[in-house]
Amino acid sequence: MIPGLESGWLHGLVGDEEAAHLWSPERQLEAMIAFEAAHARALGRAGLLDAARAGRLARDIEGVSVDGEALRAGAARDGVPVVALVACLRAAVADDADRVHEGATSQDVLDTALALVLRDTTTLLLARLGSACKRLDALGARFGARTMTGRTRMQAARDIRVADRLAAWRAPLVEHADRLESLRPRVERVQLGGAVGNRDAFGAHGDDVARHLAAALGLGNPPTAWHTTREPIVEYGSRLALVAGSLGKLGQDVCLMSQQGIDEFVLADGGGSSAMPHKRNPIKAELLVTLARFAAVQVSGLHHAMVHEQERSGTAWTLEWLILPQLAMATARALAVTVELLDAVERIGAPSTDEH
Repeated sequence: MIPGLESGWLHGLVGDEEAAHLWSPERQLEAMIAFEAAHARALGRAGLLDAARAGRLARDIEGVSVDGEALRAGAARDGVPVVALVACLRAAVADDADRVHEGATSQDVLDTALALVLRDTTTLLLARLGSACKRLDALGARFGARTMTGRTRMQAARDIRVADRLAAWRAPLVEHADRLESLRPRVERVQLGGAVGNRDAFGAHGDDVARHLAAALGLGNPPTAWHTTREPIVEYGSRLALVAGSLGKLGQDVCLMSQQGIDEFVLADGGGSSAMPHKRNPIKAELLVTLARFAAVQVSGLHHAMVHEQERSGTAWTLEWLILPQLAMATARALAVTVELLDAVERIGAPSTDEH
């Protein structure tokens, strides 16, 4: 992955440990090995391999220790880590080496691994969206009846209730949660197409192998491979950018509301200044704006990755690998920061008489 979100000093600001784990090389490798083991079992259940032998092969695959450096070197050489992975697995299960990965291709492994990671990512994001909504509800109960100045085009307009502003922040989050849930069947799908996406290496058994593979991994089973059909992935990435964008709006509002002289949003803590010790900078709110803009830039690149030539693209696929993890981690971080920000609120709205 590109350094920044998950490494160096910047990690303390923009990094997210939980999301980074989901997209880590170790988690990706676990998902790839899960594919190969499930694939072996699927061969047995489809009648292409003795069932007992298939089960033994799957267990052997699950027990293999794979050298991460070998995968990195393999990816540099072959453009994908799967060639090196399969070689490692075949060397470790010599008696059944010819049945490892039989009929599959690198894209089957990587796209199915992606589907498994996206499943976990969605679960994480939905939990954080729920947490953010609960915080907003709690703030509404505390401060919702207070008044504050409504502003249009950044100019004072008419008074509104704090509840009105909170509702404008909360409503998109509920919709994003609904849309992410509805996207699950479109992205949490097994990939099995073989060399050119038509499952011909399995003869008449291709659909059976795919069905058993999907069942073993708990994924959906599309009627055909989706090697070059990247619309669901791009749609998912677009939704991530929309989540980050809605949180960026919240962050921008907080930055403006917390300005000295307006003081409609007071936090228990803030960032310090090396030159002006009296300042409490709204770091978390600013970060939400930054992450929203970062996500908006990434999603444009993801749309470029839709252009897959013919039966497989090396260029578009690699572009997807560069962008999607960063987009997912940025969105996860934005949600975590939102919860932290809302937990630190001391007051929203005009100060009461006893606060003067």
